[in-house]
Amino acid sequence: MFSKDIGIDLGTASILVYVAGKGVVLREPSVVALHKDTGKLLKVGTEAQQMLGKTPGNIVAIRPLREGVISDYDMTERMLKEFIRKVTSFRLFKPRIVICVPSGITEVEERAVIDAGIQAGARRVYLIEEPVAAAIGAGIDITRPDGHMIVDIGGGTSDIAVISLSGIVESTSIKIAGDQFDEAIIKYIRRKHNVLIGERTAEELKMKIGCVFPRPEEQSIEIKGRCLMTGLPRVFTVTSSEMIEAFEEPATRILEAIHGVLERTPPELVADIATNGIVMTGGGSLLWGFDKLIESHTGIETYVADDAISCVAYGTGKSLETIGDMQDGTINLSRRKQMN
Repeated sequence: MFSKDIGIDLGTASILVYVAGKGVVLREPSVVALHKDTGKLLKVGTEAQQMLGKTPGNIVAIRPLREGVISDYDMTERMLKEFIRKVTSFRLFKPRIVICVPSGITEVEERAVIDAGIQAGARRVYLIEEPVAAAIGAGIDITRPDGHMIVDIGGGTSDIAVISLSGIVESTSIKIAGDQFDEAIIKYIRRKHNVLIGERTAEELKMKIGCVFPRPEEQSIEIKGRCLMTGLPRVFTVTSSEMIEAFEEPATRILEAIHGVLERTPPELVADIATNGIVMTGGGSLLWGFDKLIESHTGIETYVADDAISCVAYGTGKSLETIGDMQDGTINLSRRKQMN
């Protein structure tokens, strides 16, 4: 690892960068702010996120990744370049980079990620699928002939996979995740309270009182929004039981996806999963009661991995140790690409 190899969890909501020998060194929202007229990059990450929905006409704050894939190639490349510059102190050698991608990614989307990595300053770019990285990061030994089920709920996609012998046996990737939960809150508040709230308020609601399973004690929070009747600001209270109602549709879609993967999984591996349980990773898994909801629907013990948000980044980082095997083509990751 002479040239400080880098692992990147290229997430819709946030980007985590793992540097070999140092661990996770950068954790920033995947947001960029640029000047409309000059095209100049003004801010990246946390500082750009604070501008979302608050910029004047000549400045635009955007999220260049949508639903797990690149929606604005140029901005993604510039954002990656900025983050790589932040974590590499000297650039005598270009680093090799492992980038994490959703399991349902197309070849065109794959090529876009590889190209963006190369343009951002990588010597070589390798791709690893999110569920594989999440399993490694959660401390699962994926090399054994033993079935493990991973449910990785990120910002743009939810990846559900059954892993055995270092490969994905059965998987699905759906575009229902953290962003869709935020949207569900905005729609619900609009329909129920006739008030319009922004994305940041919706996310705050989700994190503070959001739940998909009844809490032992009802919780409530006071929020501000714009009344659609009068057009004036309005303060009102939202409860945790309302959150369950708001999240019903996206949560059901994720449950159906888990059920579908289990149905397609060979019976021997289903037996292993029943013993080993279902492991949840990603920021979305921290939504209160998600593990309880899955357990109540599948009858399989479900638990959230330690440091669930960083699991994919740690797994991507640990896969740096086998980059030599990747080049030799001896590691059996279900989807592995490299580019000189």
